[in-house]
Amino acid sequence: MGLVLQFSDIHFGAENAKACFAALDYAFSAGADLNLVTGDITQHGLKPEFEAAGNWLRRLPDPVFVSVGNHDVPYGDLIARVLWPWRAFEQATGHPAHDHQFVSDNLMVRGVTTARGWQARANWSKGVIDLDQTRRAAEALRKAPAGALRILACHHPLIEMIGTPMTGDVKRGDAAALIFAEAGVDLITTGHVHVPFALPIQLSDHCSYAVGCGTLSRRERGAAPSFNRIEWDAREIVVTVMAWRGTRFEPDKVWRLPRRQDTRKAATAPARTVA
Repeated sequence: MGLVLQFSDIHFGAENAKACFAALDYAFSAGADLNLVTGDITQHGLKPEFEAAGNWLRRLPDPVFVSVGNHDVPYGDLIARVLWPWRAFEQATGHPAHDHQFVSDNLMVRGVTTARGWQARANWSKGVIDLDQTRRAAEALRKAPAGALRILACHHPLIEMIGTPMTGDVKRGDAAALIFAEAGVDLITTGHVHVPFALPIQLSDHCSYAVGCGTLSRRERGAAPSFNRIEWDAREIVVTVMAWRGTRFEPDKVWRLPRRQDTRKAATAPARTVA
């Protein structure tokens, strides 16, 4: 079995302080293969918020992977938003905003950026994905170690999830999701909507899954603060929502996702287990 803890939308500046501290304690006790953070580490992209976020991230046990969200821009500085939207994020986290990846024997994670400092539509919080970046990420994930879980990490859900309290509205999201599904990506992990979910992507062989994470902030949207516990073996992926109950995190929703088993395609099949 492997284990990833997925955190998202912590929104330092509007964080749930007790939940954030408890999440650190949980991470140290869990001993995960990776602690994954899928964006919106700040509320307004302010210097004190990035300092708090950086301190929290540095307290997570290694290894840590952080992707950028739409709130991680200098909201009040239009020039910075246009010219260097991710400079403060990269300085605070030590993680690049683009083409970031993590590889181990049993896991590969690649990041793509769906947030923008500005864009040619009224609501700049919505998502955009570049298909050249998508193809680079898909090609990299194709080359993951045999049997490794392949995770794509970004902030906005690429395909709209019915029943969530808000939309990511990602330009070219459907096209990108198809590219990742055809590349054999197991999970597309996201945040943004502040409500957890785990659903098959109805593309290609239907064995790629969209996994959304809740928030660790006070900006709740009908769901308790939470994070995801993602476990897997050669045949199954189990996503457990760890929900905040005021004094501790407890298991809540659980999704059991059959893992891709098409051994006709060497590029996408997990390694065969030996009895």
